[in-house]
Amino acid sequence: MFTGIVEELGKIQRISRGSTKQSICFSCGKVLEDIHVGDSIAVNGVCLTVVDHKKDYFIADVMNETFARSGLGSLSIGSLVNLERAMPAKGRFGGHIVSGHIDGTGKIKSIRQDGNAVWFEIAADEKLLEGIVEKGSVAIDGISLTVAAVGSYSFKVSIIPHTLKETVLGFRGIGDIVNLENDVIGKYVKKFVEQSENKGLSRELLLANGF
Repeated sequence: MFTGIVEELGKIQRISRGSTKQSICFSCGKVLEDIHVGDSIAVNGVCLTVVDHKKDYFIADVMNETFARSGLGSLSIGSLVNLERAMPAKGRFGGHIVSGHIDGTGKIKSIRQDGNAVWFEIAADEKLLEGIVEKGSVAIDGISLTVAAVGSYSFKVSIIPHTLKETVLGFRGIGDIVNLENDVIGKYVKKFVEQSENKGLSRELLLANGF
């Protein structure tokens, strides 16, 4: 589990894509403190497993499915990425519950300065937008953010200077692809309600029982 609080910016050092093995090597520093083979690191919000590491880099295997379903496939050598280690049991919960299993990708539609903040509008498909609510939480490239507005085809977030400086959002432009993960609690509630309705239970009965 992650919290969406980015620990550092890493850089893609090498991408290996063969017929039987695919991996990415990330240069970094802070996230390698007390890291071991088999540990999880979120890369732009995608949970990857460390298969090898040295003092200034780690390597993670990446499946075709991950390249196809996330923004990792659009990155290249030298690309900057958000990095976060899995949250330890004694860690501080600074963001929100982030699983590292993204729901899909979005595209940056507009970027607008507003005083010391910057508004990002992210276009996404209808299925993703169904799980995004105003003032709720969303992870964009693994960054825990509060949704400021939701429309029919996009949603907006307002970014403070610190987040722009410490994450890849400061280097993003219009048209760039970002990974999106909806709030996990909302996803479970939505699934439960849908399954219950399919079994013939009414919304009124669910509400009467505290759901």
